[in-house]
Amino acid sequence: MSEAHVIGLGKSGIAAARLLRKEGWEVILSDAARAESLAARNTSENFLKQQQLLSAEKIQVKLGHSLELCGSDLPQLIVASPGVPWNVPVLLKARELGIETIGEMELAWRYLQSIPWVGITGTNGKTTTTALVAAIFQTAGFNAPACGNIGYAACEVALQSHPKLDWVIAELSSYQIESSNTLSPRIGIWTTFTPDHLSRHKTLDNYYNIKAQLLHRSRLQVMNGDDPYLSQLGLSHWGNAYWTSVKGKDNLISDKGFYIADGWVMETANIASLPEDERIVSISALRMVGEHNQQNLLMSVAAARLAGIDKEAISRAVAEFPGVPHRLEHICQWHGIDFINDSKATNYDAAEVGLASVDSPVILIAGGEEKDGDRHSWIAKIKAKAATVLLIGNAAPNFAQYLQAAGYSNYEIVETLDKAIPRSAELGKQYSASVVLLSPACASFDQYPNFEVRGDRFRQLCLEWAKEAGEQGAGSKGKK
Repeated sequence: MSEAHVIGLGKSGIAAARLLRKEGWEVILSDAARAESLAARNTSENFLKQQQLLSAEKIQVKLGHSLELCGSDLPQLIVASPGVPWNVPVLLKARELGIETIGEMELAWRYLQSIPWVGITGTNGKTTTTALVAAIFQTAGFNAPACGNIGYAACEVALQSHPKLDWVIAELSSYQIESSNTLSPRIGIWTTFTPDHLSRHKTLDNYYNIKAQLLHRSRLQVMNGDDPYLSQLGLSHWGNAYWTSVKGKDNLISDKGFYIADGWVMETANIASLPEDERIVSISALRMVGEHNQQNLLMSVAAARLAGIDKEAISRAVAEFPGVPHRLEHICQWHGIDFINDSKATNYDAAEVGLASVDSPVILIAGGEEKDGDRHSWIAKIKAKAATVLLIGNAAPNFAQYLQAAGYSNYEIVETLDKAIPRSAELGKQYSASVVLLSPACASFDQYPNFEVRGDRFRQLCLEWAKEAGEQGAGSKGKK
């Protein structure tokens, strides 16, 4: 029996191990960091239970174990979870030794490549776009689950591929693309491109080239023509793409694409061989605020139309789409102040978009594990819209310095969300604020396992605070 070694005891790694075991592999699943973090996270009991379940499935689990490639007893296949850097020494050595080394997404593709995929990548916007694409395809009657960075791990979809799948809708980070060298979607979407993950990818060119791989391997390409970086490359790099623009037909980069005019998403006539451009869906049907969400809508509609989905299904899906958790998610209202969870804003550009999308004055909660990137536009937006900023996490001292250097001194270091919520409510009343916004501009790993857990904690704290402070002003309003 062939041996496979899966690195990473997260959702993706567990799904990969189960898929390989189902296909007859002898599987070892290891996680070098997990044992060290168990006590700190107080989750040892859960992981012990998980280990017992996997052992019952004849999957060997090794916590606190680092794969060592020595001797003759080497695995035939290594599968790395997305969080494992592609250039760590053990993976570099594996490739030198000729051991096949792939990511969890590539493994799923090998079992699902007979099914058409929509692959969505981009620095920002990809989660909302993925969720909306999946909603449209499902409204049209397709069995089209969302997976990858959203919903299921891709290997979970491969494990549960009955009843028969019609489409796979995959959100793909740069981490997943760099370890998936044959994944080739029917439709590829590139939402935005700004500096991010440079601590892993080192240069902007490396980051760009990783994402470009996915689009080059896609049969049909949809590009956000309003993104400054992508639009600058234009037809010289992406001559066959379908381009989008919220700014009207005159701003389309090519003669085939999707644009907004007179409050409608429009499709150029040459796509469906029609005598004139066609109205597809009114943008007023979209519940989510902000120009960036209109861009997401355009790209989602483009994918749907390229897949042959009719206007009626698109309109129904868009009207019913509530948005996604942790991205400008309305939590509650207290004394006229809206509490909004934008935990998914893990870089400066996403956080700037979050600020631009809400009413001012804003009480902003920011900070976490700092990332590389250009913070100047974000700070300019803070100066324009924020009454005050509450700083949390490891980035708080540096963020305080950046704000002070920019001439903005109305900030406080509060360290944690638990301290930030009551203080934000107090300041919200003081400044007659419209919004308390968690939009961190940072990763979460200094205090939370991921941005979802951070956002869940924000939601919990807000609802508890609103209840304890008096329910007369609290109440759910739905997502904005």
